[in-house]
Amino acid sequence: MADLGRFGLLGALALALYAVAAAALGGRAQRWEIVRSAVRALWGVAALEALAGGVLVAALLRRDYSFAYVAGHTRDAQALLYTVTAFWGGMEGSLLLWAVVLSAYSLAALRSVARERPQLLAGVAAVCAAVAGFFLVLLTSVASPFVTVPFPPQDGRGMNPLLLNPWMAIHPPALYLGFVGLTVPFAIVMAALWSGAAEEAGVLLARRWMLWAWYCLSLGLGFGAKWSYVVLGWGGYWAWDPVENAALMPWLVATAFLHSVMIQERRAMLRQWTVVLVVLAFGLSIFGTFLTRSGVLSSIHSFTQSPLGGYFLAFLAIAMLAAFGLVASRWEALRSPNVLDSALSRESAFLFNNVVLLTIAFAVFLGTVFPVLSEALTGRRMNVGPPFFDHIVTPLALGLLLLMGIGPLIAWRRASAESLRTSFLTPGAAGVVVGLALTAAGMRPPGAVLAFALCGFVGGTVALEFARGIRVRRAHHAEGILPSLAGLVLHNRRRYGGYVVHLGILLVVAGVTGSQVFSTQRVATVRPGDAVQIAGYRVRFDGLEQATREGALVVSARLRAFAGTRDLGPLEARKNLYLADSEATTEVALRSTPRDDLYVVLTGWTAGGDATLRLLVNPLVMWIWAGGLVLSFGAVLAMLPERRPVPVLVEAPAGAWSPGGP
Repeated sequence: MADLGRFGLLGALALALYAVAAAALGGRAQRWEIVRSAVRALWGVAALEALAGGVLVAALLRRDYSFAYVAGHTRDAQALLYTVTAFWGGMEGSLLLWAVVLSAYSLAALRSVARERPQLLAGVAAVCAAVAGFFLVLLTSVASPFVTVPFPPQDGRGMNPLLLNPWMAIHPPALYLGFVGLTVPFAIVMAALWSGAAEEAGVLLARRWMLWAWYCLSLGLGFGAKWSYVVLGWGGYWAWDPVENAALMPWLVATAFLHSVMIQERRAMLRQWTVVLVVLAFGLSIFGTFLTRSGVLSSIHSFTQSPLGGYFLAFLAIAMLAAFGLVASRWEALRSPNVLDSALSRESAFLFNNVVLLTIAFAVFLGTVFPVLSEALTGRRMNVGPPFFDHIVTPLALGLLLLMGIGPLIAWRRASAESLRTSFLTPGAAGVVVGLALTAAGMRPPGAVLAFALCGFVGGTVALEFARGIRVRRAHHAEGILPSLAGLVLHNRRRYGGYVVHLGILLVVAGVTGSQVFSTQRVATVRPGDAVQIAGYRVRFDGLEQATREGALVVSARLRAFAGTRDLGPLEARKNLYLADSEATTEVALRSTPRDDLYVVLTGWTAGGDATLRLLVNPLVMWIWAGGLVLSFGAVLAMLPERRPVPVLVEAPAGAWSPGGP
């Protein structure tokens, strides 16, 4: 079976290299039959990669320990779910998943490009094939998942115990879908520049793919935060860890692109800037992979180290030089015909939004690579911790929240004083009322009050936009408020989906503010029957239990929680000791409500039955997860096609590939 997998990858590499050459030469010579052969080659790449992926899945399910990868990432006692997720639990498997996803994206992109912008087909095929070829070079040389061992062990090592969690079953694939998805808008924009089509069409086609990649990255970041919260046992969900930052940076740049492209679409402005954002987003996706695979920076999320960092860095350098060289060669053709009319305009608000997003991304980048830079420049590795990021990002994030509320209220081109007064009255009043109410209730510090007040301002803006839309619709349709709301959203999915995303973000901001500023914690050593008081809760320790489960010694602290005289029910905090791996994992005792989370960690125990508990009360954490759900719903809404699309007829070059198939 291993030979079949190796054959699939080698065949896929050969076809990918052919596709690069055929697409480039065929596109340059306008030989569409050659371009069609490149597209067929990419279908072959996808089929052979799927074959290789099937071989690896079969080996995992059969627990074929003659595969070094299977022996290193599964064991007999490992549950079926984690046997399957072992596919992407290691370096080689994750690269294979990346390649398979890229091929699926490439085929989907080629079909949409052939239908809408057939002159870009050759360039898109060449770029997608080149990126696929890079991953296939790794998979057939230094990172093959089909290496075999001459003497298979009786049992495997299994995955890192920290990965044996349902959130880790979905967190990495979501990030891969996002990272790999950034290749498609990059390919489309590069193809548009290469073909001389410097108008908006290439970027506007790339927008749909960028939105999908942004959505997947959002899911991945949310799933990872939830995993960190419930598994690592430190009471938080975001540590400014290098791997977290690696996903956040392209997300920020993609967010900037999605706002910038609206200006390009509406006012034919920022064309150069928008193209640069596409290139940066793709580059940061490769840079993020370099961070996670090189081992140059330590991470609580990184479970494998490999020699692949240099390969990714070299590929990143080549790709960025080629991309920015192409952008520079088309710079004048990309110049926008329109200029900014006024600082008081929606274009200006979106431009400031982009500046803040890119400033945050740069600050995160600088803080992430600072240990490497300091070592290179001074010979001493100096690390920066969460306070560095918090002090820089927090005021910028508050500014971004302010712009989120301002943008929809200001008119395009130029806003008058009267329109500003009318538009800002209701949202501004909402923000002021929230701020004054919280101050009167005794909330401190002022930064937290400001954050909640800005959330009220943004919420007021979104509510005002929905109210205006409903009022206009009801003036033309005899229908109630709810049918009018549904019709409004269904006929303007992109616009109102964006507003729903904004609602999700303000929920996340409120949750982060509450949990970071007002969290309470306490550490106590207790005997059976003792109780610990914290922030209005009383937690009683009822004793320890021990059991064996899936190769681990499980030590459980039986707890019971009370709020005043009300019994909240039993809780259980566990520590799982994997003796064979000398590893330990945490299962926190967690009671979540919209008001706060009661979070208890078992940190130690004695032979006599005493336990050391770390207790936290984290306000509003549930708002973070609720905000993620709202954000996801808004993104899906924005991705759905409009009910009445306007067809665009484009004359295809003679002999161009048909969207019906290869």
